[in-house]
Order: sequence, then structure tokens, then C-alpha cells
Amino acid sequence: MNDRPNDLLRIRPEIKKTLAFDNMGKEERFQNETLRPILKLQNPLLIDVFQNYIEKRKGVFYELSLQKKLDYIESSLIKDQKFRNSVKGMVIGHFTVLEYGIYKQHSSSLNKRMMNLVIERLKDQVQLFENALKQVV
Repeated sequence: MNDRPNDLLRIRPEIKKTLAFDNMGKEERFQNETLRPILKLQNPLLIDVFQNYIEKRKGVFYELSLQKKLDYIESSLIKDQKFRNSVKGMVIGHFTVLEYGIYKQHSSSLNKRMMNLVIERLKDQVQLFENALKQVV
């Protein structure tokens, strides 16, 4: 029997700091109950995918100052539509059918929230990409 919805929900990590209030908007609730756990689950893949993105662009990232690296992360997910869509697919693929129904209704605002969360997650871990340079050399 296909138990995909329960399987997807079961593998998501719990985020204890996330609060839910009755007056919370649908998008904020979706962000906290769906997007954040999926991004936490997918974090190792997000790191590897961004590492690959850096290397496919000749590693110029490694030569940038810290602020420029942070700008590069943001720019890659805002301006590079192909990369952005790939990352969105990594997240959307972990939605249940019910969650996808909610996502469809609010896709524009949820895409912004999703990309902002991914950008902040990668920026917070920028040191991992600096360490990759030492491994390459």
C-alpha cells in the first residue's frame, strides 16, 4: 500500500523552535510546518548542490571576500533561473499532495519564502564552502 504522505512526514526532522499561533497566516504556517523541516532534511543535498554550482563556474567563489561570497549565494538563487528551479524542485518533491495543493494556491509568496530560507541557510554555512577549497587544493 502506498503510504507516501505519512512516509514523507515521518522522515522530516522536528524543529523545536518553530511556534504556531492561531492568528498565523497560511503562508507563515506553511513555511514553519513544511518548508523549514524539508530544508533541514535536504540540507546536506543543498550544500552539495551549491558546491557543484560553484565548481561548474570555475571556482571563482573561492577568491571572493566574505561579503562577496554572501552576495554570490544570494545572486545565484535569484538570478540563475535554472539553478533556482532545480532547488525549488528539490523542496517541492518532498511535499505531500495536500501540501502541494496549498503551495499551488500561494506559490508566488511561498517561492519567495522558500528561496529566502535557502539563501539564509547557505549563507549561514558559507564556511563549508571555504573548507571545500582546501580539499580541492
